[in-house]
Amino acid sequence: MYATTLFVVLGLCATALVNAIPVSHPFSHNAFSKRAGNGKAVFAHFMMGNAFPYTQQDFEDDVKLASASGIDAFALNIGTDDWQPGHVKMAYDAAAASGTGFKMFISFDMTVLPCGSPADAAALRNYVTTYADHPAQFKYDGRVFASTFSGEKCSFGSGSPQNGWKSQFYSQLNGNVFFVPALFADPGSFPSWSGAMDGVFNWNAGWPVDLTSSKVSSILGGVGLHLGPLVKAALNTASQTLAKFVGSTDSDQSCINGLKGLSASGAKAYMTSVSPWFFTHYGADSFNKNFIYYADSHLYNTRWESVIQNRDEFDLVEVLTWNDYGESHYIAPVKGAQPNSQAWVDGNAHDGWLDMTNYYATAFKTGKYPEIAQDALYAWARPTSTNANAPDPVGKPTNADTMTDAIPV
Repeated sequence: MYATTLFVVLGLCATALVNAIPVSHPFSHNAFSKRAGNGKAVFAHFMMGNAFPYTQQDFEDDVKLASASGIDAFALNIGTDDWQPGHVKMAYDAAAASGTGFKMFISFDMTVLPCGSPADAAALRNYVTTYADHPAQFKYDGRVFASTFSGEKCSFGSGSPQNGWKSQFYSQLNGNVFFVPALFADPGSFPSWSGAMDGVFNWNAGWPVDLTSSKVSSILGGVGLHLGPLVKAALNTASQTLAKFVGSTDSDQSCINGLKGLSASGAKAYMTSVSPWFFTHYGADSFNKNFIYYADSHLYNTRWESVIQNRDEFDLVEVLTWNDYGESHYIAPVKGAQPNSQAWVDGNAHDGWLDMTNYYATAFKTGKYPEIAQDALYAWARPTSTNANAPDPVGKPTNADTMTDAIPV
């Protein structure tokens, strides 16, 4: 059962006050590399589970909007619904029909897809082979690109996850797949995945996930501040103090270092993430997720700027997400179905973040920020105070007290 009463207090609304490109500033860089002839690309994670009402025209409309926003492909997050294979075909066909050159690839959601037997691996391989020659299939190093959400515990009946993915998925595709999974595992273990993957997707890089209430309290205490209501001067100090964590690329570097020991027959790729937000409020009677990640200090912009500064080491970027309403990090107009997230989604458009995406995506892919055609001001904020309580039994989300009552501009 989905929760029927949900916490709206920390639901976020993002509004572009002027729909145009934001203020530009230069960045320093070294000579830009293109590993094995592969260019940079930007993707958006698309939750197929929220697209049940979609027609092919709906997919095509989304494709055109995403393409105009600097996004090159959708990572189609697929699960176990029996209608999803048909929708995957509609998505691919819509991309091909759009005339934009937009692509698709599969992102297997291994938190719901079965992975205990060889037959389960065969079902995944079928997706790869079915779309291998489709004109909308995204390819990297000349191979079918595929990714996951999780999967580090999947063995497909083999002795270990590494052997399972290698023997039941990767090797049976005979070199035709370029596999970049999101593994929630120690980067030091990446070399043991040799022969099972070609790179890794750092899902959690998009948020400063380690900025918990206790850590923020300790950090602010070091500069004489405390969690709770802050006056304007203190807000500025708090934001400046925590911004270095928002812009940190430490987790990226850990993954990149781990990949150095991965043996691969061709190219290797590191895919990182950017995200504007993460708030969810499901009780124990549904998804049992009730937390928020720190998103002040202009998370979306700051993270993008860090990625661009380090683009020599980052091959691919995935925006989290296009339409994951339940976790509040959607950048597209609200459309399709919702996983009972209406309480914190309805009325809270995030189109301003989508409007900004083309600017940063272009800079990442080309090494140069685009020319400013029109100055703009963007602002977003929660509609109620962090001190407010919602009329439901779920309670305040974990880490709610790390957020400040301020509008970032």
